[in-house]
Amino acid sequence: MASHGTPEEGVSRRVVLAAAGTAGLTVAALGAAPPSAQALPADGSVATGTANSARRKRGWHQYVQGPASRTVRPVRIISVDGDVRDPEALLKPGGATTVLRRPSPEAAPRWPEGTTAQASSAHAGNNGNDGRPRTYDAANAVDGDPDTFWNDDTIGVFPDTLTIVTPQVTAVRGITVISNADGVPTDLTVDVWRDGDWHTAATVTGNDAVQRAVPFTEEFTTDRVRITVNAAQDTSHGDFTRINEVWPAPVAPVPVPSVTVDFGKVVVGYPRLRFVSASAGSPGVRLAFSETRQFLTGRSDFTRSDQAGGAGQGTDQFAVPAGGADWEDHKGFQAGDKVFADGLHGFRYLTVSLDALASDSPAAQPWGTVEIDSVELRFTACLGTPSTYRGWFLCSDEELNRYWYGASYTNELVTDTFRQDDVDPRGAWSATLEGKQVLHDGAKRDRDPYVGDLAVSARTLYLTHDDTAAAARNVLADLADHQRADGWIPPASINGYTLPLFDYPLYWVTCSWDYVLYTGDRAYAARYHPALVKVLDAWYPSVTDGAGLLSKGLNGTSGYGDYAFLGRTGRVTYYNALYVQALKNAAQLAGALGQDADATRWSARAEQVARAVNALLWDADAGAYLDSATGPVRHAQDGNALAVVTGIADTGRAASALAHLDATTRQPYGNAFMDNDTLFAQASQRVYAFTSYPEIEARFLSGRAASALDQIRRTYGWMDRNDPGTTHWEGIGPDGSPYEGAFTSMAHGWSTGVLPALTHHLLGARPTSPGYATWEVHPQPGDVDWATGQLPTPNGPLTVEWENDARQFRLTVQVPAHTRGSVAFPGDAQGQHVRAGRRTLWDGRRAVARSVTGTGGTVVVSDLGPGTHSFVSQQPST
Repeated sequence: MASHGTPEEGVSRRVVLAAAGTAGLTVAALGAAPPSAQALPADGSVATGTANSARRKRGWHQYVQGPASRTVRPVRIISVDGDVRDPEALLKPGGATTVLRRPSPEAAPRWPEGTTAQASSAHAGNNGNDGRPRTYDAANAVDGDPDTFWNDDTIGVFPDTLTIVTPQVTAVRGITVISNADGVPTDLTVDVWRDGDWHTAATVTGNDAVQRAVPFTEEFTTDRVRITVNAAQDTSHGDFTRINEVWPAPVAPVPVPSVTVDFGKVVVGYPRLRFVSASAGSPGVRLAFSETRQFLTGRSDFTRSDQAGGAGQGTDQFAVPAGGADWEDHKGFQAGDKVFADGLHGFRYLTVSLDALASDSPAAQPWGTVEIDSVELRFTACLGTPSTYRGWFLCSDEELNRYWYGASYTNELVTDTFRQDDVDPRGAWSATLEGKQVLHDGAKRDRDPYVGDLAVSARTLYLTHDDTAAAARNVLADLADHQRADGWIPPASINGYTLPLFDYPLYWVTCSWDYVLYTGDRAYAARYHPALVKVLDAWYPSVTDGAGLLSKGLNGTSGYGDYAFLGRTGRVTYYNALYVQALKNAAQLAGALGQDADATRWSARAEQVARAVNALLWDADAGAYLDSATGPVRHAQDGNALAVVTGIADTGRAASALAHLDATTRQPYGNAFMDNDTLFAQASQRVYAFTSYPEIEARFLSGRAASALDQIRRTYGWMDRNDPGTTHWEGIGPDGSPYEGAFTSMAHGWSTGVLPALTHHLLGARPTSPGYATWEVHPQPGDVDWATGQLPTPNGPLTVEWENDARQFRLTVQVPAHTRGSVAFPGDAQGQHVRAGRRTLWDGRRAVARSVTGTGGTVVVSDLGPGTHSFVSQQPST
């Protein structure tokens, strides 16, 4: 994601930094006080030093979203079904209990002996999701065994037919269709054979029940029943027709007793249920999880078991012993190869049902009585409480405060320990990460640390909980340790570190710079400098064309993906703008290590690539950068935003590109990442907060604070207002829906860019050299009246507070030891008066103190050392 870079890299970046240690205004001359001092100018002109300031600094605590302890309990009951006594008792452990009851069903009706079945197709036999050999023939639907089933062989193609033939005519008044949680038939028609022809006996639409009673319009005497399935649920196991049993009578299921609890927001960890007692026979309990009510059904919105083709069938199972149990949900089977649970989950809603899978019999039965004392969660992620925050933010806008702390909480959910049982089952486990703290991509899924995601989530981490920065370092170091011989760096541990992505090695470079910039860990930079050289001087040159641009398709990269697995080829603006950012950041890393030759070479290459992007990828007709020079004309958010952030675009092109995005991508829920649908259907309606972050940065950096705040309010306001609330989604689709349905992660670290955007641009503070040795404060208030915040640094907090009204801008900066920096004031230098205490620094036309400039039309005070510095900027009368 966008680098903080040097002042020269930003478009119209009008802050001038004096080098630390150069001649300038002394601390005493600016009225600085030691960090412990509380006194401010006696004239009271700096309101940020008043009692209001102290109240504001305490006020941010109310926005913190993390739980108070690692034991998290639900806050309300949202639904109850079937025979359930005192469901509210689940919310109050140690008192009354909740009881679920379900009677044993009567024996299922059977077809006459000799009944057969034929189907339009049948899937070939295999080992099934649970590793047991299975067949999927039509005969399974009438064999009396609910653990076998007919599965058609035409995925996603309908209709599918199943014809049941009895040895003699039989009176039938209806049927019951038994399916399974892998996906039930939703729309079907039942015909019977009579008088030499088929007659429709019943039609079903919108079914979502595993056991569906289908009464006929009348009783038919027949020897043939045909079921035509016209649609089925499309699940992770495929859009097939699956029918376990057909009974020759309509049998309504006994309602499954269930209670659904709401934890109030997305949480992550190990669910825990305290069972007081149960009836004999091991009644089963099934747990279904969901981040949203929209996808809250009888099966979870996502399970790793489903993703890996496992045995859970979308739920976690437990067989309750008669004496009760204190059960914490961990991955594994309870009894041999039966009664499987998935373990850790990320969710907001949890449904507890008295039920059992047919395949779990006799270890668990779907009937009996279960008495439950309580439901809770053992929270495993970073526990963010007011006492653990090392960086914070607060401003006059209630909504922006919610978005900042929602981003922090989202990031806390993905800051967790890498554990074999909890990570992406698609070959992501790695012995070199096991037991280490990492930044996963999402709380629910994929639970694998991707380096591209760190371009946003690591910045969020450094600004809130920098004492856990090892979570980012562990990922960066591990990926470098798995660098391929040709220099390519894997994006994550998935597929044994082999998932081929074209852009993510560049994020390893930018994220390495970010890590060193925020933490000052030069030892990391020195250790992995050879990896930096190898990826930039070996692998990326191998995919560079004659014009000096990266071109996807060279050196066997046609099949490589990117952050969204997009089918882009050839010269792509996004790849090349990100390349410029990586080269500039690499030069900064090299410079910090004294590797001057590397720094010079990479800086020169960055300039060369930037010139080529402007020459070959600028679309003058549209006034924006092309997504790709290959294929249909389109213009993407990612490439245009990064071209502004990295300084590829000059002032005019930056204004034009951002205006194009305004005109073509605006949605009520943010800005779409493409301006048309030539890449894929509805691309122009998809919003990624991941790629919105550099666009928001671009707007701030080019002096467009109002449009940056507008985009923030649309994007993050949508996620804040809509279920599950608080946390930030992986992606937003048409009409503001989760972009990949139930599979969408609703708490994704790469979507937390609002936090660094508000801290670095609205509040205005950011580091400019490793470990905050130098820093800058350049607030961009927009329509915000005041803001205050703290950035954690290796030498103590950097604290900023400002107030803004029509006439005055008041700014106080508390500077930690061993650092120096500069402050810049919003508004035009001409006519602006700036003073520190009673001393004038800028008289409206010129500087009247050293280390004060009006470069680029902005008043800048440089070379500020440790202590407290307070300023007032007064605008001219209108």
